[in-house]
Amino acid sequence: MLHKLTVETNKRDEMIDITGQVRELLEKENMDSGYVIVYSAHTTAGITINENADPDVKHDMLMRLDEVYPWDHEKYRHAEGNSASHLKTSTVGTSQTVLIERGKMILGTWQGIYFCEFDGPRSRTCYVKFVKD
Repeated sequence: MLHKLTVETNKRDEMIDITGQVRELLEKENMDSGYVIVYSAHTTAGITINENADPDVKHDMLMRLDEVYPWDHEKYRHAEGNSASHLKTSTVGTSQTVLIERGKMILGTWQGIYFCEFDGPRSRTCYVKFVKD
């Protein structure tokens, strides 16, 4: 089944842990084995899996993405002025797939699923699709 999550972001660049929301949906699905796809339907926001124990990881990732893709650059041509957000989204990607076994997502000890905002603050939509084996 396809589920729709609404994610409210508060900053231009932000990583929001949505692991708990995806777990809640998995419990409702009552699925034993398969996989879940988490997808961002935006050109300026992505999905990644990374460490969710130390908040400095989010800080460091956002800092480096901003250094690689600065908001202002004299050679950007996109009329909306948000070229950096498009570049960051393409780098991070728009979806992640997580395996499910015995009713649980198979994530590493420190891993979490993040919605990555690169052009906020905004109200965003994220889709979650469960596929049974």
